[in-house]
Amino acid sequence: MSLEQLTEAVRGKVASGGIDESVKFDLGDTGAIFVQGSNVSNEDADADCTITMTPEDLSEMLAGDLNPTAAFMGGKLKVDGDMSVAMKLGSIV
Repeated sequence: MSLEQLTEAVRGKVASGGIDESVKFDLGDTGAIFVQGSNVSNEDADADCTITMTPEDLSEMLAGDLNPTAAFMGGKLKVDGDMSVAMKLGSIV
């Protein structure tokens, strides 16, 4: 998936209500997806929680093929910042 497709997929997930805190998905050279509430952009801004992963792993997670906890435990997902914010994402993605 391209950055635009991933951004739209995240936007669809948070459309009915996101979380109050800010989250940035750092996808390396592909770019970033910044989420605050139901607002989603490709801004590379400071966030309460930054999740670093590959675009492929994010795509699998959004499709429901990759469990976020398993991804974290397997080293496919790294969390920097407020871990409780990352835990809230489980109900969204």
